[in-house]
Amino acid sequence: MNRLLLYLAILPLVAGCQKSKTGFDGEAAYRYAGTQVSFGPRIPGSPGWQKAGDWIVAQMRTRADTVIEQRWMHTLANGDSIPMRNILARFRPQATDRVLYVTHWDTRPIADSDPNPANRTKPILGANDGASGVGLFVALGDLLKKTPPNVGVDLLFVDGEDYGSFGPPKDVDVLIGSTYFASHLPSPGYQPIFGVLFDMIGDKELNIYEEQNSVARAPEVVSRVWKTADDLGYSQYFLPQMGLAVTDDHIPLLQAGLRVIDVIDIDYESPTNNYHHTLADTMDKISAKSLGIVGDVAAALVTTR
Repeated sequence: MNRLLLYLAILPLVAGCQKSKTGFDGEAAYRYAGTQVSFGPRIPGSPGWQKAGDWIVAQMRTRADTVIEQRWMHTLANGDSIPMRNILARFRPQATDRVLYVTHWDTRPIADSDPNPANRTKPILGANDGASGVGLFVALGDLLKKTPPNVGVDLLFVDGEDYGSFGPPKDVDVLIGSTYFASHLPSPGYQPIFGVLFDMIGDKELNIYEEQNSVARAPEVVSRVWKTADDLGYSQYFLPQMGLAVTDDHIPLLQAGLRVIDVIDIDYESPTNNYHHTLADTMDKISAKSLGIVGDVAAALVTTR
């Protein structure tokens, strides 16, 4: 192959790569998400859930300064109990000024939005909805170990976000881990400068709109995050337009007085081709490029001086 043909052959590969602006490794984030998916569904109390939780703890203990686990039994609306496990990885734990990042690591027990009715009682793998945030956080841990942040950083992996049913008429047995954390904070008077929930951020077709509850209740945090994305050249992915109101793990934290917003691409992949809460939420639907973009923003918010 001559040089021109070789150049033309590799050009699509080069064009598809996402050059990091901060040192965040999107390829590593994708691999870490794949490890989570390899454990199977991470339904609270299941073997996959146990393996995935143990893996997260082991990974963060080699990266963070402190790792704290919150374990408890949650009583469901029907009277049954299930085990719950939040994991908090802390960087610079003695720092007074702190930033809280949140993601959920559990997966939905049923694919209730699957187009095939026969699949709607089966558990999902949750490559985007459950694993993408975990991959992001473990890769961010790699970076923060090498490049200490300019503030204290808390990476919170919450459990039970997706276990039960979302309203209307009301939410039942969902947002379990974030609700528990909101009433069991790591220290008296815990009040981060700001917080960001990262959920469903691996979609190949990345379009993150400003979530309505976030804009209404912590607009200054939305402005900070979207400005950082714009400064990095990512305004085509972090769109400065109002999106939907999403019931997510930031709600219990906002209700507890923490200034936490939701960074989420809820249209997975599009309103007419939905993978959310279906068996199609698999690794081929997410990308290292998207994880790299969101990871750059997450890193810049705590490392740029």
